[in-house]
Amino acid sequence: MRYVAIGDSFTEGLGDELPDGSVRGWADRVAAGLAVASGEPVEYANLAIRGRLLEPIVTEQLDTALALSPQPTLMTLNGGGNDMMRPGSDMNRLVELTEQAVRRCVDAGVRLVLISGADPSERLPFGGFMRRRGELLTVAVRELAQRYDLPFANVFHDQEIRRPHYWSPDRLHLNAAGHQRAAGLILTAMGHPTAAHVVDPGPAEGRRLLAEARYYREHVLPWLQRRVRGRSSGDDRTAKFPTWTPIGAA
Repeated sequence: MRYVAIGDSFTEGLGDELPDGSVRGWADRVAAGLAVASGEPVEYANLAIRGRLLEPIVTEQLDTALALSPQPTLMTLNGGGNDMMRPGSDMNRLVELTEQAVRRCVDAGVRLVLISGADPSERLPFGGFMRRRGELLTVAVRELAQRYDLPFANVFHDQEIRRPHYWSPDRLHLNAAGHQRAAGLILTAMGHPTAAHVVDPGPAEGRRLLAEARYYREHVLPWLQRRVRGRSSGDDRTAKFPTWTPIGAA
């Protein structure tokens, strides 16, 4: 099996940091799960880069993925989250871009798994706006998966993963527990039933004024500053696994 993942920070694994500072994420965990299921190492590439909009994902990253030698046998696609945070984003265009990617994979004979990202809107500024857009995109991508008979992992509608215990301090990216749960949901959608990770809820989280002020200063303000400058968190970054890397059972 040769598995390649394309996408943005969700697929890159941001929030699931290892001791050496590198990121793991659900896609790495899925590769290891596939190795367990098959009983042999999986060749794995991850071309996802944080901050990427959907168009470069389904053009530049997809071009690179299909050009891998040997060609991939399995691909996961998620994207659109960064587009949804930008004013004036055209949801119909996002669906069109996704369908174009689906057709390319079908024509190339690569098995594609479509994935909706986890819903971060519960504790985000303007979260209701984000959830409405996410709902529209998730429903449309689910319909695409049904039309083309593709596996679809609906992480967006998983109620458990919306709880604070699965999210990083920036409230936008999953933490290690969140990526572990997403991996279980995605492996199950691929036909490899896996128990989704559940964390002890612990005490209820309070929102104190000073903590909220620190959150806006450390996470929201830098994001706004990047938008004003036309910068992205993924500028000048490259894919973490750009070529085939053998992954054994975890």
